[in-house]
Amino acid sequence: MKALITGASSGIGRDMARYLDKLGIDLVLVARRKEKLESLAKELNVNTKIISLDLGKESNVYKLYEKCKEENIDILINNAGFGLFGDFAETDLAVELNMIDVNIKAPHILTKLFLKDFIKKDSGYILNVCSSAGFMAGPKLNTYYATKNYLTKLTMAINEELRQRKSKVVISALCPGPTSTEFNKVAKGTFGIKEVSSEYVAKYGIDKMFQEKMIILPTLSMKLGNFGLRFIPYRLQLIIAYHIQWKKSRQKNN
Repeated sequence: MKALITGASSGIGRDMARYLDKLGIDLVLVARRKEKLESLAKELNVNTKIISLDLGKESNVYKLYEKCKEENIDILINNAGFGLFGDFAETDLAVELNMIDVNIKAPHILTKLFLKDFIKKDSGYILNVCSSAGFMAGPKLNTYYATKNYLTKLTMAINEELRQRKSKVVISALCPGPTSTEFNKVAKGTFGIKEVSSEYVAKYGIDKMFQEKMIILPTLSMKLGNFGLRFIPYRLQLIIAYHIQWKKSRQKNN
């Protein structure tokens, strides 16, 4: 088998590559930082190809597919993404539009193109790395939450379409909560609650993908939290989310 991972230079993507290497699955690793990819590739024992591309540029997303469509990809992992803390009226519009390109447009395009190939051969896995944020609105992390809602709900809808056509193709949404990655540094904030290791999230996500789970929640607290949302009014959800994000911003500034 062969897996394509975007955002593979650090965090969950890097640790997914390491775990898939242990499973003997060949890899195509994609990220902007070529030196990070080269360093990671040296650790791995399987056949590994690295591709340095900025998926915030739409043309590069299509370029990536063209580079990989003959690679006989069996697993697509859309992991690239980032966030930005702050009030919507004050955050940088250019950064937010780039976030939409990376978090939404890139996985949308890659999912569409590879899904068509997978359907033709009636096999393949797509794992979209979403977030527990994909089930809520997120004051002070607003655009990020919105992008993860898009990707989560898109994944769920495609999953049902595949089920209805009795396809053997699997698509899953990995929805972790706070995870120890470079997210905080890029988003310019901090988590106010305990983070889970990216190694754990990576292994759990891949294992559950192979078990054909649609929604993958790596921790019990995330499972309970997601279940509890069904009983909490939207306004109260917003107040809770606001104070969580406010604490993150305050901790960063102290």
